[in-house]
Amino acid sequence: MKYGRTSLPLLVAWGLLATQANFAQTTSEPPQAAQQSQEQLQQLVAPIALYPDALVAQILPAASYPEQIVEAAQWLDAHKGVQGDQLAKEVDAQPWDESVKALTQFPAVLANMKQNLAWTSELGDAYVNQQQEVSQAIQTMRQRAKQAGNLKDNPQEKVKTQGKTIVIEPSAPDVVYVPEYDPWLAYGAPLAVFPGWYPYPGLFWDGPGIGFGAGFGVGLFAGYGWGWHHWDFDWHHHGRIEHDHHTYVSHSTTIVNRNRFTGGQTHFNHGGDSHRAFSEHQPNVFHGTPAIHSGAFGGFTHGGIARGNAFRGQSSFGGFHGGGFHGGGGFHGGGGGHGGGGHR
Repeated sequence: MKYGRTSLPLLVAWGLLATQANFAQTTSEPPQAAQQSQEQLQQLVAPIALYPDALVAQILPAASYPEQIVEAAQWLDAHKGVQGDQLAKEVDAQPWDESVKALTQFPAVLANMKQNLAWTSELGDAYVNQQQEVSQAIQTMRQRAKQAGNLKDNPQEKVKTQGKTIVIEPSAPDVVYVPEYDPWLAYGAPLAVFPGWYPYPGLFWDGPGIGFGAGFGVGLFAGYGWGWHHWDFDWHHHGRIEHDHHTYVSHSTTIVNRNRFTGGQTHFNHGGDSHRAFSEHQPNVFHGTPAIHSGAFGGFTHGGIARGNAFRGQSSFGGFHGGGFHGGGGFHGGGGGHGGGGHR
């Protein structure tokens, strides 16, 4: 009896210690990365999947810096009179990531990413955390567009098939045409519209086909490290993005690479070089737009956060396929974008 009385407190104490140890072990385990399905990723990449490879290679890492997208678009809008080499020099001096600087060659694309900021941020999140799956989704959408008869060689771009991979390149080395299409109709069977996504004038084609406006001259930016010819998409190595023949790494402090905390293999080599986190240079880039900061950027530690975000409380244009956003006339005005054939 005496032994039983003294052993009971010991058992309770050991039980408490075991519980605390298990709790500590549980709480120290890193959070698992939330993954989006292929169907979600296909919907996410639909607006850019038919763009030339090098442009996609600029858009995806740039999307992981949504605050810089806002800053760069605002900067371009405020410097409409700056053209040519002067523009390139001033852009080069900005503290943005190389990928964001690259998109100043395509002001309409940059303006569209700013306009659809929640989509942009989710695209960046998917790129950082599911790079291989994103590249697979892009190839799937290209296959669908090809089967629908909407992706083929034309005077503006070359469409090549290498095994199961579809490669899209400009027909001319220094002029890039950004295809105009309805991302919810261009792939055959209609897709559900990404929540809150709005078409941008000059990048949207009214109907199931694909059109082209005026080309963007990229030759003037060739001398800068972020210029067009420095980017590529390596489809044969898990769809990695290359900059000067090296894997490009996003060091965004806005989009969290959740794979780093799983203890397993990550999609990125974080040795990296000097790509700079924008927050080091511009801690407050939103300049009086707290709604954007709190709405679109409040919680990047969770996958697919933008789909349930209040920032998307807008109409999703569920049946919208009209309204006069037709191609053929270059990049039309509106939305803060720059007109014509870009900066030549």
